[in-house]
Amino acid sequence: MRLDQWLDIACLFRTRSEAQKACKGGKVDVNGQAAKPHRDIRAGDEIEISRTFGRRQKIVVRNVAERHVPKAEARQLYEDLTPQPTPEEIELRRLARMAAPFTRPRSAGTPDRRERRELRRLKGRG
Repeated sequence: MRLDQWLDIACLFRTRSEAQKACKGGKVDVNGQAAKPHRDIRAGDEIEISRTFGRRQKIVVRNVAERHVPKAEARQLYEDLTPQPTPEEIELRRLARMAAPFTRPRSAGTPDRRERRELRRLKGRG
């Protein structure tokens, strides 16, 4: 079974295309090697996924399912060996969640007139 399909079925990514992007971006390693989306997965393979804030999720494949299954059953497809987050990581996530509404996505382009005025007001320049 393809790696990107398995990651989607196991509910480790929301969609298969999201899993493909992660694989192509070098965020997914299988048995210590960078993996492409079309790589075959078998029971016993070790997968390491890079998550936000430098976190690495370690997983061992138990079973391979050909079709989507309920989330509770999907958790039976793998064994999660990721260590618990440290208190510093928990605090960093909390701060990032609080700051999220005030950050602008990189894909938004340059600010328009209204956004520039708002930025000037926030910076105290007008």
